[in-house]
Amino acid sequence: MKRIQNIMRNDAGINGDAQRIEQIVWVLFLKIYDAKEEMWELYYDDYKSIIPAGLKWRDWAVDKKDGEALTGDNLLDFVNNNLFPTLKELEIDEKTPMSQVIVKQAFEDANNYQKDGILLRQVVNVIDEIDFTENEERHEFGTIYESFLKDLQSAGNAGEFYTPRAVTDFMVEVIKPVLGEKIGDFACGTGGFLISALSTLEKQIGNSLENKEIYNNSVYGIEKKALPHMLCVTNMLLHDIDDPDIIHGNGLETDYKDLRKMGKFDVILMNPPYGGSEKDSVKVNFPTEFRSSETADLFMNVIMYRLKKNGRCGVIIPDGFLFGIDNAKTNIKKKLFNEFNLHTVIRLPHSVFAPYTSITTNILFFDNTKPTEETWFYRVDMPEGYKNFSKTRPMKLEHFESTMAWWENREEIEVDGFPKAKRYTIAEIEDLKYNIDLCGIPYEEEVILDPLDLIHLYQEKRASLNTEIDYVLEEIASMLGGNKDE
Repeated sequence: MKRIQNIMRNDAGINGDAQRIEQIVWVLFLKIYDAKEEMWELYYDDYKSIIPAGLKWRDWAVDKKDGEALTGDNLLDFVNNNLFPTLKELEIDEKTPMSQVIVKQAFEDANNYQKDGILLRQVVNVIDEIDFTENEERHEFGTIYESFLKDLQSAGNAGEFYTPRAVTDFMVEVIKPVLGEKIGDFACGTGGFLISALSTLEKQIGNSLENKEIYNNSVYGIEKKALPHMLCVTNMLLHDIDDPDIIHGNGLETDYKDLRKMGKFDVILMNPPYGGSEKDSVKVNFPTEFRSSETADLFMNVIMYRLKKNGRCGVIIPDGFLFGIDNAKTNIKKKLFNEFNLHTVIRLPHSVFAPYTSITTNILFFDNTKPTEETWFYRVDMPEGYKNFSKTRPMKLEHFESTMAWWENREEIEVDGFPKAKRYTIAEIEDLKYNIDLCGIPYEEEVILDPLDLIHLYQEKRASLNTEIDYVLEEIASMLGGNKDE
């Protein structure tokens, strides 16, 4: 990866980390897909590729050292005027298997940013050195790929697509997915949750071919943006998911009447985008009382529609959802508490998602077994010796060790007279008008937020305060005998 980065630094077409990553990914995807096709050709006598002759990796990318390999302007002309236009226009229908649909989806919004054909040839040659047909080499590359995805966190807005591995692994560890369960993520980014879940399921396969087939069909994702979608599909292929059910689309663009009829999931693991504002054409997909302009709120609706009876969910939500008591947030929380069992809220320390965002987040764990009777809140404090998490000092799984110990043996904890872990009954939560900003940091912390994050936080707090003021005024008016005219 370092060699590729050094080559790309000399190409005038590559501008910044996000373009560099996107460029590496389409080249990498074609190489990995070609290795998969070699295996499929061995397994299936009647295998027919969706990629036309002459466009497969083996046809144009492999340098046989005979002086015939495409390079310079010839390579650029082939990639820009033949390879990309053809793959973008591949014909697919409802009978096309997902293993082939992903090729078209991967290239729909992809671009070739390199302008120097000689440097592009050098990049292709470096990637061609990896043998993805070898199990060990493929798995080793999986680790490199993970660190490559981590780079996304500092690549401008691309950071929103990456959830730190420590967080996804912790959530999977307490949710405990089992082979045979269907696991979904409706804003899957680069596939972090799905990969963490697959790592757990992989240990349950054994030598059974039937279990291997179940594993191959166990995860489902939707991703709106092209770059993370391609990163996720590539990630799935690296983890031996031959038919990745990863849809390129918007998980919020389905009407709730249709959502109710769609397949439901045993396990949902998500870090929905937040701080975004959805347009009216998306909001109208939800009942009036649940319509919010905050993306994360709308995804909570989707989760509640699609969680199977007895299913389990872990979802990362910003502080605004906890303290917000505007109509939509209150109604969503009422539904959550009245129809689902919200058993645990884990308060995460600030800067977990730095440098992408400084907004403080929480993990909600609930299941579709019964209405909530009580909810535990637990605060994960910043580890000893840390002031902030950063790219060089990220959150690690070991930072959840005390949380894991508490999870198995719950008790109320006080630190300096303030609750760190506490159980609240549903009656207490109702008395708080569903403001569940509980067991948070008891003192003011100086956290310098990105200006847009700060504006968003103030907007959420203002909406919440306005609702609270309206509520108090209504109570006073009713005490005074109804309407103000009296």
